[in-house]
Amino acid sequence: MLELGAGGELLVARLRALLSMAMLSMPLVNLLAGGKASETMVGLFGVVLAIVLSQAWLALARQRQRHRWLPWATAAYDVSLTTLVLAILAVDSPVTGLNSMVVWAFYLVSIAMTALRNDGRLTLFSGALAIAQYGVLAAAIFALVPNPDQLASIDYGTVTASNQIQRLVLLALMTAITATIVYRMQKLVDMSGTDGLTGLPNRTWLVHRFPVMLDAIRGQGGSLAVCLIDLDYFKRINDEVGHLAGDRALRHVVGVLRQQMQEGDWLARLGGEEFALLLPLPLGRAWERLEAMRRTVATQPFAPEHGAELMRLTFSAGIASWPQDGADLSQLLRRADLRLRHAKLEGRNRVLARDP
Repeated sequence: MLELGAGGELLVARLRALLSMAMLSMPLVNLLAGGKASETMVGLFGVVLAIVLSQAWLALARQRQRHRWLPWATAAYDVSLTTLVLAILAVDSPVTGLNSMVVWAFYLVSIAMTALRNDGRLTLFSGALAIAQYGVLAAAIFALVPNPDQLASIDYGTVTASNQIQRLVLLALMTAITATIVYRMQKLVDMSGTDGLTGLPNRTWLVHRFPVMLDAIRGQGGSLAVCLIDLDYFKRINDEVGHLAGDRALRHVVGVLRQQMQEGDWLARLGGEEFALLLPLPLGRAWERLEAMRRTVATQPFAPEHGAELMRLTFSAGIASWPQDGADLSQLLRRADLRLRHAKLEGRNRVLARDP
């Protein structure tokens, strides 16, 4: 989800740049409609500032390097720019600063745009920041304006504590609705990318994740090994002791493999009894790691059911290395599958990292 959110950050940056350019028309419309020149100048200042900064955010979002702080910084920027414009308007007219619905509505836009990043934490952060900043701005204006008559005007109506509280409630509602949508999206994507039996990522996840992982490895100048693992004689387990025992066997093997995984390793279930293990290692070291896993699995039998005789499990595996054996996931899986087949032909229960 967070990797998808990184792509969403670029989408948000592009949308922000387009919105900033479109907002150029707003000060002109205000001037032509008879608005105050001071309001037009403040609006023009805010729009020009937004255009310049939106291009800076866009340049950062386009970089291949992922900046973990960038979504948080831009979410804070979107909210804070709205608060800044309202504060500048309030210097000339407190009523305008609190009752300018056109500018205030950009709080809602800022909160809504966080949904494109697929991270509910950003939505909650953006909403809380908008509520806090606008609440402080309103409280400060009420405290600094000695004459209640200054909180009323023909153009913007009357500022009251009641309508300001209502706007804070609206910000909270917008945050809650957007966060609900984001978390619902997260749940659906998580379900589509997770194997229901083992809890591992599935083939869909692997296809989407691999390009990002490869970019990171390439940027670090590292290596990546794709290991294709297939349980030996798994059909016999299903035939002899049933499919429920087969499911237990799969979960048992996954548990053993997980105990030996290290940071940066990824295990995914491709289907049936076939798994893909991604190791950020050169070919030789990847073979050593997977060979150790193979021996551990072979020495830890599982019980098909309570009280039943233990059954020994083994697996065969083939390893392909980036970039020597392929430039993308399809090529690497194809080469790993060829070596896996040779491992099966040579008697199973072995790991091959070279072509015979």
